[in-house]
Amino acid sequence: MGGCAGSRRRLSDSEGELLGLCNNFSYVVMLSAAHDILSHERTSGNQSHVDPGPAPIPHNSSSRFDCNSVSTAAVLLADILPTLVIKLLAPLGLHLLPYSPRVLVSGICAAGSFVLVAFSHSVGTGLCGVVLASISSGLGEVTFLSLTAFYPRAVISWWSSGTGGAGLLGALSYLGLTQAGLSPQQTLLSMLGIPALLLASYFLLLTSPEAQDPGGEEEAESSARQPLIRTEAPESKPGSSSSLSLRERWTVFKGLLWYIVPLVVVYFAEYFINQGLFELLFFRNTSLSHAQQYRWYQMLYQAGVFASRSSLRCCHIRFTWALALLQSLNLAFLLADVWFGFLPSIYFVFLIILYEGLLGGAAYVNTFHNIALETSDEHREFAMATTCISDTLGISLSGLLALPLHDFLCQLS
Repeated sequence: MGGCAGSRRRLSDSEGELLGLCNNFSYVVMLSAAHDILSHERTSGNQSHVDPGPAPIPHNSSSRFDCNSVSTAAVLLADILPTLVIKLLAPLGLHLLPYSPRVLVSGICAAGSFVLVAFSHSVGTGLCGVVLASISSGLGEVTFLSLTAFYPRAVISWWSSGTGGAGLLGALSYLGLTQAGLSPQQTLLSMLGIPALLLASYFLLLTSPEAQDPGGEEEAESSARQPLIRTEAPESKPGSSSSLSLRERWTVFKGLLWYIVPLVVVYFAEYFINQGLFELLFFRNTSLSHAQQYRWYQMLYQAGVFASRSSLRCCHIRFTWALALLQSLNLAFLLADVWFGFLPSIYFVFLIILYEGLLGGAAYVNTFHNIALETSDEHREFAMATTCISDTLGISLSGLLALPLHDFLCQLS
């Protein structure tokens, strides 16, 4: 994977995968830690919100759902609204800013999020740390997806696989380390190497796109390859997004709605489940504490996402509307179970959540793959940056609706 001068190779697939993994890692960890970030509300005034050890948080016998005073949707909103702002700015020109400063800011924010949440003593401070994670992942996603326009199309598959791997590794590492006896604070601090790996991957490993073979089938002819340490975006091709008029951008955007709308629906449904229903799908007939159940839900969801985001080479889905319909049915089924409580065992929920992750990951990777195939070279960078808003918009809407649902159900129970 070295990017040394004199090497002769095309962009390594693993570079795209590694960048995707590092970019989404902090975002996923914050969602996995959401229950712990909010749990200080149930402790004494001088105690940190961070669980001091592996002991489970006591069940609230007065509530059927064992509710926190604040929904985990609050963490979701802190983890997604800054990303939404960044992605709204992307089509207006953010994607034209130099790549390297954006990556540097992304890495610094990711590291800051782990430190701030680990040492916070209140929900407010913890949520500020989550905001930093959101800035990091949002800025990184816009940056790296725009950058894929200058590399072979296969890079999108590896980027998507890496982001799915971030979900699985982030959720599994948080679950595993806390189950092994580390406190959430110690677990978060142990993850500081990931932002450093992101910066090293970009500045030391990623190679310049100019000499890449567009088809990805033959080695580049250049014998001197330098790492992509850039203060400017790769050299624009004639008609690239930097020269598109507002009329052209509007025309491209209207064509993208066929892909944007179903992806919004998929992400709305799955994150309404994840941050609105997960904490309410509470089973007392198991040895797992409420916090442990929540962590297992997050891990299984991310396992499904990883599997499906890595499946593009085996299965290509053209009509993503079908995935939106199936995910909406998932939401309706689990919402009914929260209300009526008809599922007898947590293991049924485990299977449904794994399936939910499979649908979400498939929608993401197939949407961007379809866009890469069907947009022209001069529109592709703009199209990638614009479509980034789809998942973020769906997630934001789900968080806004999950907050009042949490309060309504917890007052009834």
